[in-house]
Amino acid sequence: MHLDVHSLREFYYRSQLGRAAQKGVRDRVVERWGDLRGQTVAGYGFAVPLLRPFLTQAERVIGLMPAPQGVMHWPADGANHSVLCDEARWPLANDSIDRLVLMHGLETCDHPLALLDEAHRVLTPQGRALIVVPSRGGLWARSDATPFGYGRPYSLGQIERLLGDCGFVATGHTSALFFPPSSRRFWLRSARSLERLGRHRGFERLGGVLIVEAMRRDMTLPRGLRAEARVPLRVLDGVPQSGAQPSWRDGK
Repeated sequence: MHLDVHSLREFYYRSQLGRAAQKGVRDRVVERWGDLRGQTVAGYGFAVPLLRPFLTQAERVIGLMPAPQGVMHWPADGANHSVLCDEARWPLANDSIDRLVLMHGLETCDHPLALLDEAHRVLTPQGRALIVVPSRGGLWARSDATPFGYGRPYSLGQIERLLGDCGFVATGHTSALFFPPSSRRFWLRSARSLERLGRHRGFERLGGVLIVEAMRRDMTLPRGLRAEARVPLRVLDGVPQSGAQPSWRDGK
């Protein structure tokens, strides 16, 4: 179930709680990746609030928005960087993206494996992805007052297994949104302090969202299997062959 792009825009750009949430998650992304000068950066879902710092430094920034959600012009004060796409067919070339962010995309999509397969396709071999999802044990997944209350929340183990099934390996994780999903003035004023406390005191399990970094995993032979095992077995060696094709090769 994708949220409407207008609802997401209203939350992140028009509400105080949304702006506080945007800063809380975006700071962790910038902290993780730092300077992306010369890189190609993309975001899928509604990740554009996290991409703003890279507009002036990255070589190219692209906001991919799923068709059921809808698309909006972004950034509002410049040339458009956003595009509407199918969750399993992105208008990007193979191995073309250095950094990829998914937010409000994985937990609400219809086919998580197909989505991550597409992410795997477009990332460069040395590329990195950050997957932002509601934490299964956090307060934000339990409230429908924010976009993180919709879709499927994940535990760390669940998201790591899902990534592994799609050819990724998780290289690190962190959390964000340690303040409650409340619009009360006290909590909004305390948001920055609570984020710093959660980040420096190791209260990762109390965060409202999980942020998992992943890289493509090269396909290798199973452990203990020698290269010679890749040679096909020739069960008919030594048996006279007539040269005729088996009937199943003729489509009979």
